[in-house]
Amino acid sequence: MRHTGQEYIAGVLAGNRRMVAKAITLVESSRAEDRLLAREVLAGLMPHTGGALRVGISGPPGAGKSTFIEVFGLYLIEQGLRVGVLAVDPSSRRSGGSILGDKTRMARLTGSRQAFIRPSPAGESLGGVARCTRESQLILEAAGYEIILIETVGVGQSETLVAGMVDLFVLMALPNAGDELQGMKRGIMELADLVLVNKSDGAFVDAAQRTAGGIESALRLLHGGSVGWDPEVMTISAAEGRGLAEVWSLFSRFREGMTASGALAYKRQEQARAWMWDLVRDGLTQRFMAHVQVKDILQGLELRVVAGEVTAVVAAELLLDRFTDGGGADGL
Repeated sequence: MRHTGQEYIAGVLAGNRRMVAKAITLVESSRAEDRLLAREVLAGLMPHTGGALRVGISGPPGAGKSTFIEVFGLYLIEQGLRVGVLAVDPSSRRSGGSILGDKTRMARLTGSRQAFIRPSPAGESLGGVARCTRESQLILEAAGYEIILIETVGVGQSETLVAGMVDLFVLMALPNAGDELQGMKRGIMELADLVLVNKSDGAFVDAAQRTAGGIESALRLLHGGSVGWDPEVMTISAAEGRGLAEVWSLFSRFREGMTASGALAYKRQEQARAWMWDLVRDGLTQRFMAHVQVKDILQGLELRVVAGEVTAVVAAELLLDRFTDGGGADGL
Protein backbone atom coordinates (compact mmCIF):
# COMPACT_ATOMS: atom_id res chain seq x y z
CA MET A 1 0.00 0.00 0.00
CA ARG A 2 1.37 3.38 -1.03
CA HIS A 3 0.77 6.13 1.50
CA THR A 4 -0.12 9.72 0.69
CA GLY A 5 2.05 12.60 1.78
CA GLN A 6 -0.46 13.56 4.48
CA GLU A 7 -0.46 10.01 5.84
CA TYR A 8 3.33 10.09 6.13
CA ILE A 9 3.23 13.49 7.83
CA ALA A 10 0.49 12.51 10.30
CA GLY A 11 2.21 9.23 11.16
CA VAL A 12 5.61 10.83 11.76
CA LEU A 13 4.15 13.64 13.89
CA ALA A 14 2.30 11.03 15.94
CA GLY A 15 5.65 9.31 16.62
CA ASN A 16 4.54 6.11 14.87
CA ARG A 17 7.81 4.14 14.62
CA ARG A 18 6.64 2.14 11.61
CA MET A 19 5.73 5.30 9.73
CA VAL A 20 8.99 6.97 10.75
CA ALA A 21 10.88 4.01 9.24
CA LYS A 22 8.78 4.17 6.07
CA ALA A 23 9.34 7.92 5.75
CA ILE A 24 13.11 7.44 6.02
CA THR A 25 12.94 4.70 3.39
CA LEU A 26 11.03 7.14 1.19
CA VAL A 27 13.68 9.88 1.44
CA GLU A 28 16.40 7.30 0.74
CA SER A 29 14.77 6.33 -2.56
CA SER A 30 16.20 7.69 -5.80
CA ARG A 31 13.03 7.02 -7.83
CA ALA A 32 11.60 10.20 -9.33
CA GLU A 33 8.07 9.64 -7.98
CA ASP A 34 9.44 8.91 -4.49
CA ARG A 35 11.59 12.03 -4.54
CA LEU A 36 8.52 14.14 -5.37
CA LEU A 37 6.56 12.57 -2.52
CA ALA A 38 9.52 12.94 -0.16
CA ARG A 39 9.68 16.63 -1.02
CA GLU A 40 6.02 17.00 -0.03
CA VAL A 41 6.53 15.07 3.21
CA LEU A 42 9.62 17.04 4.24
CA ALA A 43 7.86 20.34 3.50
CA GLY A 44 5.02 19.29 5.78
CA LEU A 45 7.39 18.23 8.55
CA MET A 46 9.75 21.24 8.43
CA PRO A 47 7.71 23.44 10.81
CA HIS A 48 8.04 20.68 13.41
CA THR A 49 11.83 20.28 13.17
CA GLY A 50 14.74 22.02 14.89
CA GLY A 51 13.96 21.08 18.48
CA ALA A 52 16.57 18.35 18.86
CA LEU A 53 20.20 18.65 19.83
CA ARG A 54 22.21 17.34 16.87
CA VAL A 55 25.47 15.63 17.79
CA GLY A 56 28.11 14.16 15.50
CA ILE A 57 30.42 11.46 16.88
CA SER A 58 33.63 10.42 15.15
CA GLY A 59 36.95 8.82 15.94
CA PRO A 60 39.42 6.17 14.80
CA PRO A 61 38.51 2.46 14.65
CA GLY A 62 38.51 0.91 18.11
CA ALA A 63 37.84 4.19 19.93
CA GLY A 64 34.55 2.77 21.25
CA LYS A 65 32.10 4.96 19.34
CA SER A 66 29.31 2.37 19.22
CA THR A 67 29.79 1.36 22.86
CA PHE A 68 29.62 5.01 23.89
CA ILE A 69 26.55 5.71 21.77
CA GLU A 70 24.74 2.74 23.28
CA VAL A 71 25.50 3.44 26.94
CA PHE A 72 25.05 7.19 26.51
CA GLY A 73 21.78 6.66 24.63
CA LEU A 74 20.51 4.44 27.44
CA TYR A 75 21.58 7.07 29.98
CA LEU A 76 19.65 9.76 28.09
CA ILE A 77 16.57 7.54 27.97
CA GLU A 78 16.82 7.17 31.77
CA GLN A 79 16.67 10.98 31.90
CA GLY A 80 13.34 10.83 30.05
CA LEU A 81 14.66 11.68 26.58
CA ARG A 82 14.07 10.02 23.20
CA VAL A 83 17.19 9.28 21.17
CA GLY A 84 17.72 8.90 17.41
CA VAL A 85 20.91 7.32 16.05
CA LEU A 86 22.04 7.65 12.43
CA ALA A 87 25.24 6.47 10.76
CA VAL A 88 27.24 7.98 7.92
CA ASP A 89 29.19 5.07 6.45
CA PRO A 90 30.41 5.36 2.84
CA SER A 91 31.92 1.86 3.17
CA SER A 92 28.42 0.38 3.19
CA ARG A 93 28.41 0.82 -0.59
CA ARG A 94 31.20 -1.72 -0.93
CA SER A 95 30.97 -4.04 2.05
CA GLY A 96 27.62 -3.74 3.76
CA GLY A 97 29.35 -1.58 6.39
CA SER A 98 27.00 -0.21 9.01
CA ILE A 99 24.06 -1.98 7.39
CA LEU A 100 25.24 -5.21 8.99
CA GLY A 101 26.71 -3.77 12.15
CA ASP A 102 24.87 -0.94 13.90
CA LYS A 103 21.90 -2.76 15.36
CA THR A 104 23.91 -5.78 16.46
CA ARG A 105 26.57 -3.56 18.05
CA MET A 106 23.87 -1.60 19.94
CA ALA A 107 21.52 -4.44 20.85
CA ARG A 108 20.35 -2.98 24.19
CA LEU A 109 19.66 0.46 22.74
CA THR A 110 17.90 -1.10 19.74
CA GLY A 111 15.53 -2.83 22.15
CA SER A 112 14.32 0.42 23.68
CA ARG A 113 11.06 1.95 22.41
CA GLN A 114 12.55 5.38 23.17
CA ALA A 115 15.38 4.91 20.66
CA PHE A 116 15.42 4.71 16.88
CA ILE A 117 18.56 3.45 15.12
CA ARG A 118 19.04 3.74 11.36
CA PRO A 119 22.22 2.81 9.46
CA SER A 120 23.38 4.35 6.18
CA PRO A 121 21.50 3.37 3.03
CA ALA A 122 23.50 0.86 1.00
CA GLY A 123 24.65 1.64 -2.54
CA GLU A 124 24.89 5.40 -2.08
CA SER A 125 27.77 7.75 -2.79
CA LEU A 126 29.05 9.84 0.12
CA GLY A 127 26.95 12.75 -1.11
CA GLY A 128 23.90 10.50 -1.30
CA VAL A 129 24.50 9.22 2.22
CA ALA A 130 24.80 12.81 3.47
CA ARG A 131 21.52 13.83 1.82
CA CYS A 132 19.69 10.83 3.27
CA THR A 133 21.16 11.48 6.72
CA ARG A 134 20.12 15.14 6.74
CA GLU A 135 16.58 14.29 5.68
CA SER A 136 16.37 11.36 8.12
CA GLN A 137 17.47 13.72 10.88
CA LEU A 138 14.57 16.06 10.09
CA ILE A 139 12.11 13.15 10.19
CA LEU A 140 13.37 12.02 13.59
CA GLU A 141 13.13 15.57 14.95
CA ALA A 142 9.55 15.90 13.70
CA ALA A 143 8.76 12.55 15.34
CA GLY A 144 9.82 13.95 18.71
CA TYR A 145 13.34 12.58 19.18
CA GLU A 146 15.14 15.14 21.34
CA ILE A 147 18.74 13.99 20.81
CA ILE A 148 20.08 12.91 17.41
CA LEU A 149 23.45 11.13 17.48
CA ILE A 150 25.16 10.77 14.09
CA GLU A 151 28.09 8.36 13.98
CA THR A 152 30.70 8.64 11.25
CA VAL A 153 31.91 5.16 10.44
CA GLY A 154 33.97 6.12 7.42
CA VAL A 155 37.07 8.31 7.35
CA GLY A 156 38.06 11.54 5.64
CA GLN A 157 35.25 13.51 4.04
CA SER A 158 32.52 11.92 6.15
CA GLU A 159 33.65 13.84 9.25
CA THR A 160 33.43 17.16 7.43
CA LEU A 161 29.98 16.29 6.08
CA VAL A 162 28.67 15.32 9.51
CA ALA A 163 30.18 18.40 11.17
CA GLY A 164 28.21 20.41 8.61
CA MET A 165 24.87 18.99 9.77
CA VAL A 166 25.20 18.93 13.58
CA ASP A 167 25.29 21.43 16.44
CA LEU A 168 28.05 19.71 18.40
CA PHE A 169 30.87 17.60 16.95
CA VAL A 170 32.47 15.03 19.28
CA LEU A 171 35.78 13.34 18.53
CA MET A 172 36.61 10.15 20.42
CA ALA A 173 40.21 9.19 21.16
CA LEU A 174 42.11 6.31 22.74
CA PRO A 175 44.44 6.53 25.76
CA ASN A 176 47.68 6.50 23.77
CA ALA A 177 48.96 10.04 23.51
CA GLY A 178 51.70 9.82 20.86
CA ASP A 179 50.08 7.47 18.38
CA GLU A 180 46.64 8.98 18.87
CA LEU A 181 47.70 12.56 18.16
CA GLN A 182 49.70 11.48 15.12
CA GLY A 183 46.71 9.55 13.77
CA MET A 184 44.33 12.49 13.92
CA LYS A 185 44.30 14.71 10.88
CA ARG A 186 44.55 18.39 11.70
CA GLY A 187 41.38 19.13 9.73
CA ILE A 188 39.38 16.68 11.83
CA MET A 189 40.81 18.01 15.10
CA GLU A 190 39.75 21.50 14.07
CA LEU A 191 36.14 20.34 13.78
CA ALA A 192 35.92 19.10 17.37
CA ASP A 193 33.82 20.88 19.99
CA LEU A 194 34.54 18.10 22.47
CA VAL A 195 37.15 15.34 22.58
CA LEU A 196 36.34 12.28 24.69
CA VAL A 197 39.32 10.13 25.63
CA ASN A 198 37.58 6.78 26.05
CA LYS A 199 38.73 3.58 27.81
CA SER A 200 40.00 5.56 30.79
CA ASP A 201 39.83 2.54 33.09
CA GLY A 202 42.07 -0.07 34.68
CA ALA A 203 45.70 0.26 33.65
CA PHE A 204 44.89 2.97 31.10
CA VAL A 205 43.76 5.74 33.48
CA ASP A 206 47.14 7.49 33.56
CA ALA A 207 47.61 7.13 29.80
CA ALA A 208 44.15 8.61 29.23
CA GLN A 209 45.02 11.62 31.39
CA ARG A 210 48.25 12.16 29.46
CA THR A 211 46.38 11.88 26.16
CA ALA A 212 43.79 14.40 27.36
CA GLY A 213 46.53 16.84 28.30
CA GLY A 214 48.23 16.49 24.93
CA ILE A 215 44.98 17.01 23.05
CA GLU A 216 44.11 20.07 25.16
CA SER A 217 47.45 21.62 24.19
CA ALA A 218 46.86 20.82 20.51
CA LEU A 219 43.34 22.30 20.58
CA ARG A 220 44.61 25.57 22.09
CA LEU A 221 46.92 25.96 19.10
CA LEU A 222 44.30 25.01 16.50
CA HIS A 223 41.50 27.35 17.67
CA GLY A 224 38.92 24.96 16.21
CA GLY A 225 35.36 24.00 17.09
CA SER A 226 32.20 26.08 16.83
CA VAL A 227 32.32 29.87 16.83
CA GLY A 228 31.49 31.04 20.36
CA TRP A 229 32.69 27.86 22.07
CA ASP A 230 36.09 26.73 23.32
CA PRO A 231 36.65 23.01 22.66
CA GLU A 232 36.93 20.82 25.74
CA VAL A 233 38.53 17.46 26.53
CA MET A 234 37.20 14.83 28.93
CA THR A 235 38.21 11.31 29.96
CA ILE A 236 35.48 8.67 30.12
CA SER A 237 34.98 4.92 30.27
CA ALA A 238 32.07 3.82 28.11
CA ALA A 239 32.62 0.20 29.16
CA GLU A 240 32.16 1.13 32.82
CA GLY A 241 29.52 3.78 32.14
CA ARG A 242 31.72 6.42 33.79
CA GLY A 243 31.56 10.08 32.79
CA LEU A 244 28.13 9.94 31.12
CA ALA A 245 26.50 12.48 33.44
CA GLU A 246 29.43 14.85 32.92
CA VAL A 247 29.18 14.50 29.14
CA TRP A 248 25.45 15.26 29.24
CA SER A 249 26.10 18.26 31.49
CA LEU A 250 28.61 19.59 28.96
CA PHE A 251 26.17 18.99 26.07
CA SER A 252 23.53 20.96 27.96
CA ARG A 253 25.97 23.78 28.73
CA PHE A 254 26.99 23.91 25.08
CA ARG A 255 23.40 24.18 23.93
CA GLU A 256 22.41 26.77 26.52
CA GLY A 257 25.44 28.98 25.86
CA MET A 258 25.26 28.75 22.07
CA THR A 259 21.50 29.39 22.11
CA ALA A 260 21.77 32.40 24.41
CA SER A 261 24.49 34.00 22.27
CA GLY A 262 22.64 33.36 19.00
CA ALA A 263 25.60 31.31 17.73
CA LEU A 264 23.56 28.10 17.43
CA ALA A 265 20.86 29.73 15.31
CA TYR A 266 23.51 31.30 13.09
CA LYS A 267 25.34 27.98 12.73
CA ARG A 268 22.16 26.21 11.63
CA GLN A 269 21.34 28.99 9.17
CA GLU A 270 24.78 28.68 7.57
CA GLN A 271 24.46 24.89 7.47
CA ALA A 272 21.11 25.22 5.69
CA ARG A 273 22.64 27.60 3.16
CA ALA A 274 25.56 25.24 2.52
CA TRP A 275 23.17 22.29 2.18
CA MET A 276 21.17 24.14 -0.46
CA TRP A 277 24.30 24.76 -2.53
CA ASP A 278 25.46 21.16 -2.07
CA LEU A 279 22.13 20.01 -3.50
CA VAL A 280 22.39 22.47 -6.38
CA ARG A 281 25.86 21.17 -7.27
CA ASP A 282 24.74 17.55 -7.00
CA GLY A 283 21.66 18.24 -9.10
CA LEU A 284 23.64 20.04 -11.78
CA THR A 285 26.13 17.18 -11.97
CA GLN A 286 23.33 14.63 -12.37
CA ARG A 287 21.64 16.68 -15.09
CA PHE A 288 24.96 17.26 -16.83
CA MET A 289 25.81 13.55 -16.93
CA ALA A 290 22.29 12.69 -18.19
CA HIS A 291 22.29 15.29 -20.97
CA VAL A 292 21.96 13.67 -24.42
CA GLN A 293 24.46 15.84 -26.26
CA VAL A 294 26.97 15.70 -23.41
CA LYS A 295 26.85 11.90 -23.41
CA ASP A 296 27.38 11.88 -27.18
CA ILE A 297 30.83 13.46 -26.92
CA LEU A 298 31.94 12.79 -23.35
CA GLN A 299 33.79 9.50 -23.78
CA GLY A 300 35.59 10.60 -26.92
CA LEU A 301 36.65 13.88 -25.34
CA GLU A 302 37.97 12.10 -22.27
CA LEU A 303 40.13 9.85 -24.45
CA ARG A 304 41.47 12.84 -26.37
CA VAL A 305 42.32 14.67 -23.14
CA VAL A 306 44.14 11.60 -21.82
CA ALA A 307 46.02 11.29 -25.11
CA GLY A 308 47.07 14.93 -24.96
CA GLU A 309 45.20 15.87 -28.14
CA VAL A 310 42.88 18.34 -26.41
CA THR A 311 43.50 20.38 -23.28
CA ALA A 312 41.27 19.90 -20.26
CA VAL A 313 40.19 23.57 -20.52
CA VAL A 314 39.01 23.22 -24.12
CA ALA A 315 37.25 19.91 -23.38
CA ALA A 316 35.44 21.38 -20.37
CA GLU A 317 34.28 24.37 -22.40
CA LEU A 318 32.99 22.10 -25.18
CA LEU A 319 31.04 19.99 -22.69
CA LEU A 320 29.57 23.00 -20.92
CA ASP A 321 28.57 24.54 -24.25
CA ARG A 322 26.73 21.33 -25.17
CA PHE A 323 25.04 21.29 -21.77
CA THR A 324 23.86 24.91 -21.82
CA ASP A 325 22.99 25.21 -25.52
CA GLY A 326 22.20 21.70 -26.66
CA GLY A 327 18.60 20.91 -25.82
CA GLY A 328 17.11 18.55 -23.27
CA ALA A 329 18.42 15.66 -21.20
CA ASP A 330 17.37 12.06 -20.94
CA GLY A 331 15.09 11.20 -18.09
CA LEU A 332 14.35 14.79 -17.06
